[in-house]
Amino acid sequence: MALAKIERVVGRGVHVAGEDIDTDRIIPARFLKCVTFDGLGEHLFKDVRFREDGSKTGHPLDDPRFAGASILVVDRNFGCGSSREHAPQSIAKRGFKAIVAESFAEIFFGNSIALGIPCVSLARADLDQLAKRVESRPDTVLTVDLVEGVVRAGDDLGWPLGIKPGASEALQKGLWDPIGQLLEAKDQIRSVAASLPYMRA
Repeated sequence: MALAKIERVVGRGVHVAGEDIDTDRIIPARFLKCVTFDGLGEHLFKDVRFREDGSKTGHPLDDPRFAGASILVVDRNFGCGSSREHAPQSIAKRGFKAIVAESFAEIFFGNSIALGIPCVSLARADLDQLAKRVESRPDTVLTVDLVEGVVRAGDDLGWPLGIKPGASEALQKGLWDPIGQLLEAKDQIRSVAASLPYMRA
């Protein structure tokens, strides 16, 4: 089955403030023991959402106003630290379809794109304006539009987005998952392998 072509993501947003949010804060190391990624979404930002006694800290993800949000709005250098794939997996399993930030850590960006999650950047002033809108009007519908190269908030606000051209093209053409591409091309791979003298028994 062909991969989905991701041209735009539409949904409500939630802003998680803080610069240099690393992958250990996104998904604590003790949850990396899982055999599959199923269930990781419930542990997203676990150690900043809950105190040691299990009570909630009032994190935006637990605010009823942002229930069902599918676009994560963050700040600068999001996803820094260790290169754990579990970080974007936990974000995806939580139901987020796109991430908007001032900037991203390189490996986190690549791991997210490979899951079909657009990671787009806004200028600082634009990001602050977006975050303010999300926090003051949680029902605002956001659109991350890769075709037009813009992030929109409702009908009245919009800002030019940044994303690496190769990543944007891969998402829009449905070529964002290298493993998926290999599985799709298995017949061609076998054919080429059979034609190579050194692959013959």
